Amino acid sequence: MDEDIYENPLVTRYATRKMAENFSDKKRFTLWRKLWVALAESEMELGLNITEEQVEELKKHENDVDAALAAEYEKETRHDVMAHVRAYGDQAPGARGIIHLGATSCFVDCNSELLIIRDALDIIEEKLVNVLDKLKTFALRYKDLPTLGYTHLQPAQLTTVGKRATLWMQDLEMDYVNLQNLKESFKLRGVKGTTGTQASFMELFDGDEDKVKELERRVVEKMGGYPVYGVTGQTYPRKFDYSVLSFLSGVAQSAYKFSGDIRLLASMKEVEEPFEKGQVGSSAMAYKRNPMRSERMSSLSRYVLSLPVNAAVTASTQWMERTLDDSANRRIVVAQAFLALDGVLNIYMNVADGLVVYPGVIERRVAAELPFMATENILMECVKAGGDRQELHERIRTLSREAARRVKEEGGDNNLLELIEADDMFGAVRGKLSGIVDAKKFVGRAPSQTAEFIKNEIDPILKERKNLLGKTGEVNV
Repeated sequence: MDEDIYENPLVTRYATRKMAENFSDKKRFTLWRKLWVALAESEMELGLNITEEQVEELKKHENDVDAALAAEYEKETRHDVMAHVRAYGDQAPGARGIIHLGATSCFVDCNSELLIIRDALDIIEEKLVNVLDKLKTFALRYKDLPTLGYTHLQPAQLTTVGKRATLWMQDLEMDYVNLQNLKESFKLRGVKGTTGTQASFMELFDGDEDKVKELERRVVEKMGGYPVYGVTGQTYPRKFDYSVLSFLSGVAQSAYKFSGDIRLLASMKEVEEPFEKGQVGSSAMAYKRNPMRSERMSSLSRYVLSLPVNAAVTASTQWMERTLDDSANRRIVVAQAFLALDGVLNIYMNVADGLVVYPGVIERRVAAELPFMATENILMECVKAGGDRQELHERIRTLSREAARRVKEEGGDNNLLELIEADDMFGAVRGKLSGIVDAKKFVGRAPSQTAEFIKNEIDPILKERKNLLGKTGEVNV
C-alpha cells in the first residue's frame, strides 16, 4: 500500500479479493490474449495463411502478460490494445504478423469485458443465495414471535419477527429472478469488425460469408459458447451495461431496506447486528453499540443504486456506430458498481448470520401497545354478552384517551386494561382480559405465511443453487 497516493477504498476496505481480482488488469489482459489465440486458431482452421507453429507460440505466452512493457508501448501509441499487441508480439515474434488479424480493438475490449461481467454476476449470485439461506434460518426461528408492525413508523397491527424477515427475503428473491433473466439474455459481441459489418473478415475470406459466420461461431465456442449479438456497431450495446447496473441497483435497494430496518430496530433495542467483544461503538461514548455494519451497508448501497443513470446517459449518447466518450467512464462505473455491491453483500451475509433478537424488549413494547389494538375484540365480546355497541364504543374511546394521556403526559405504563377491568360496563370480560389480549391471537397468518413463503418460493432457489451455499461474510474493518 502506497500511502503517498489515493487508494480506492472499495478495494482496500470493502470488496473481497475475489471480486477485485475479477476486475484486475491481469485478468483483462489475459482474456485479450485468449481471444487473440481463439481468433488466430479459428482463422487457421478456416484456411488463412497461419501456421500451427504460430498458434502454438501464441498459446505458449497466453498467460505471460508483460504489463510493464505494454505500459511503455502505450506511452508511445496512446492506444492500449495496440500496446498489448506489440508486447505480445515481442514474446511471440514468429506470430507477430498474425496477432489481431482482421479485428478491431473492441474484439478484445468488448468480449473480455462481457466475460468479466458474467463472472462478476456469478460472484454476486453466490452471495445473494447465501444471504437468502441465512435469512431463511432467522425467519423460521422467529416466525412465531409477535412484534409490533409499523406503518408510517407508527405502531400498527402485530406481525412476527420472522414474517418481517420474509419481506427482506422477497426483495432478494425479486433480485434473483432479475439476475436469471439477465444471465439468460447474456451475449458476447462476437467477431464483428470495425463498425460491426465484418467487412475486414469478408476481405480476408474473399467474400465467403459462410466462412465469416463460421469464424465467429468457432471463436465464440472457444470462449465459452455463449450466444452473440446478431448486429452491433463497434461495441456491444451499451444498454446491456444499463441492465447490469439496474440489477445491481436493485440488489442495493434490497440491502438498503434491510440495513435501514436493522438500524431502526437497533435504536428500539429489539434486534441488533453482531457486535464483537473488542469492538468500539464510539470514541467518546463507551456504552454505545452503533450499528456500523448496517450503516456501511446503507452507505455503499446508496452509491450503487445511484449508478444506473450514469449508464443510461452513456447508452443514449453513443453516436452512430460508436463514440469513445464511453470508455473512461465505463472503466470506473462498471467495476466500482460490482466492487461496492460485493462489499454490501459480504456485510449482509455477516449481519444476517449473527442477528441478535431481544424477546423481552419486544414483548414489553408489544404489551405497551396491544391494549389499544385489542379494544375491538373486547368490544365484540361485550356486545355478544348483550351490551350496546355504541355505548361500549364511546366508553372504550374515553378510557383509551385516558390511558394514552397517562403514557404521554405522565410517562406511565399503559393501564387501559386495568381501566376496563374496573369499569362495570365491561363486566362481561372481567377476569377474561388476559386470554383476550394474547399477542399470538393478533398476528394473523404471519407464522404460516412465513413457512409457506419459504417452502414455496425460497427453498426451490436454495435447492437449485445448493452448490453455492455454505459461504460466510467476513468484515475486516
